[in-house]
Amino acid sequence: MANPVPDSLLVLGGARSGKSTYAEQLAHDSGLPVTYLATAHIADTEMAERIAVHRARRPAHWQLREVGRDLPGALAEAARPGHCVLVDCLTLWTAAWLCPPDAPAASPAAWANAVKALDDVLHDTPGKIILVSNEIGMGVIPMGAMTRQFVDELGRLNQRLAARCSRVCLMVAGIAMPLKG
Repeated sequence: MANPVPDSLLVLGGARSGKSTYAEQLAHDSGLPVTYLATAHIADTEMAERIAVHRARRPAHWQLREVGRDLPGALAEAARPGHCVLVDCLTLWTAAWLCPPDAPAASPAAWANAVKALDDVLHDTPGKIILVSNEIGMGVIPMGAMTRQFVDELGRLNQRLAARCSRVCLMVAGIAMPLKG
């Protein structure tokens, strides 16, 4: 693995751990212009409500880009010196590839290419980068093969990006616990 990206942070945590709020506060406190790369897909009313809470919390002057599967392209386009890019979240980006609600799952090769593309773009990304992802591998081993695959692939992605980022923290009950950097 090459040297970590200088001004990069991976924020990990469980559901409702405070990871998005923490990442948003860091982006705000940076004093830089912010682009928010949203990976969520509105599939039902509950998800629409979650997204509305996130939208209401963000400053109106932040740029928003809903990226779908093309996170590498969106990151390459948004990142620049003197700018902060906040990606929320890698878990939903992974879900869009591995278990999309309205399409077949990506092939293992397509998923591997997407992960490599994200890693490659992150390696060459200027500016401040904040990535948010769930840590979902701390519980029991899931019963179903598809769920096990999702947990495994997200865990591998988190490991890869943790190695790439200069800083990593774990959110627990709204408290940031530094893990790296």
